[in-house]
Amino acid sequence: MEADLWVIETRLAVSGDLRILGIRKVKRFYPEGTWMDIRIREVMEEAEEEEEEAEEEGERKNRSWGVEPVRLTPSWESTNVPSEELNFKGLNTFENFEMGVDPPKDRYRLVFLTLVLHGVGTLMPWNMFITAKNYFVEYKLATADEDLNTYATNFLPYIGYASQIPNVIFNWLNIFIQMGGNLTTRIVWSILVEVVVFVVTVVLAMVDSSDWPGVFFWITIASVVILNVANGIYQNTVYGMAARLPFSYTGAVVLGSNISGTFTAIINIMAIAMAPNTRTSAIYYFITALFVLLACFDTYFALPLNRFFRYHEAMHDRAKKSSKNDRRKPRTPYWHIFKSAFPQLFNVFMVFFVTLAVFPAVLADTCRTEENFPITPKYYQAVTCFLTFNMFAMLGNMLPALFTWPSPRFLCVPVLLRLFLIPAFVLCHFYPVKAVRIMPVLIDSDWAYWALSVVLGVTSGYYSSLAMMYCPRTVEPEHAPVAGMMGAASLITGIFSGIVFQIVCTYAVTNISFEIPGYEFPFRNCTNRMT
Repeated sequence: MEADLWVIETRLAVSGDLRILGIRKVKRFYPEGTWMDIRIREVMEEAEEEEEEAEEEGERKNRSWGVEPVRLTPSWESTNVPSEELNFKGLNTFENFEMGVDPPKDRYRLVFLTLVLHGVGTLMPWNMFITAKNYFVEYKLATADEDLNTYATNFLPYIGYASQIPNVIFNWLNIFIQMGGNLTTRIVWSILVEVVVFVVTVVLAMVDSSDWPGVFFWITIASVVILNVANGIYQNTVYGMAARLPFSYTGAVVLGSNISGTFTAIINIMAIAMAPNTRTSAIYYFITALFVLLACFDTYFALPLNRFFRYHEAMHDRAKKSSKNDRRKPRTPYWHIFKSAFPQLFNVFMVFFVTLAVFPAVLADTCRTEENFPITPKYYQAVTCFLTFNMFAMLGNMLPALFTWPSPRFLCVPVLLRLFLIPAFVLCHFYPVKAVRIMPVLIDSDWAYWALSVVLGVTSGYYSSLAMMYCPRTVEPEHAPVAGMMGAASLITGIFSGIVFQIVCTYAVTNISFEIPGYEFPFRNCTNRMT
């Protein structure tokens, strides 16, 4: 009895385990061959094997890395990260979290803000090249050769096709063909490629290319293609990473993309106000994009140091392992994920299709026709088109943090109603450059047009954020990143389809006319239109 009592006390003293030292103290009380002696021997062997495995694991890590990792103390963490969690390659650093405990908080919203920054980075290449239109058209591609004038005249359509075609292709391929097999490889290499392309673009801005505008044009187009191949992979992967986190973090990426547009619109207005040299202004644009991309690169490697991020990575890894270990559950095919997420994929596509069908092409070519309108012709397109849309899209993107309506089932209703915005803008004073409008104008008010721009921006930001947030929640947790990537691919597909549809808008106003009995259609000239 005394020996049995000692065994119990020894178990408690070593926190529930019969460790080797405690076992040796009690073993002498039991004769060899008895049941208790056999059981003690088994426990001793198990404990020794655990210690040997721990020692071998430590030696393997030391051989793998060669040096003791540097201990970091980031400002957002209250405690140091263990050394085994600093080197992330090939290590499972997330097993210390328990399913039953409360999840850690996103302190100071740092993970949320990091994803906002990555959202800015995903649209920075597109926004910067569009904003620098005057640099390309009026400075680099200005030439007396009529055969080369087509490069300047159709520069924006060429840029649109060069950017969105590879973006669409690689967004969808990236879902099925994982480059490097993990998120880190895809994000790191895609950002590095974008940085190199922007460095080349800055160098070309500093070089006199007046003697070879055609060569400069094709180098630029090739740069845009390479840039958007990398950006398609980057954007797709960022949405997949956000899908592993709580509901609102996918909206953070969409919020960042809308902030990116507002940021470049403000820079555009500042450039108009200060009337800088076109070449110098373009260099500043591209260098700004470089700094943003480098910030994205740096903050990605800071994410694993955050306890909140590590916790949700652990939950995702466990869900994935559970799915693999459950042999009764067959491996879910991509087609199943696509069918489950299709309603939200359609919503994402349709929101961006409607938006890009009229923005920026139709809005940028809509004229100021009222002499007493408060915004002068110099700033009319910059304010009513670029700044208004991007700012209200950003504000609309923030609304899901306050409420989420409608539900996933009925989101398609307001999304489809947005289709009426396309004919509404076409029936404003939309006059394509170097074309004659014959379609009557039904919305004869600059104020009404501006109000429509606000509606377009708010609904685009709100419904796109809502659809992207709903998308990963339509499938099992272990398949959420794939659904998030499909959402990003649908987003890019909608953008490309909208850009193509811009040609239909231009064709309609220049080739279709109609009459309404008793109604006189207003045709007014633009007031000091800026081309």
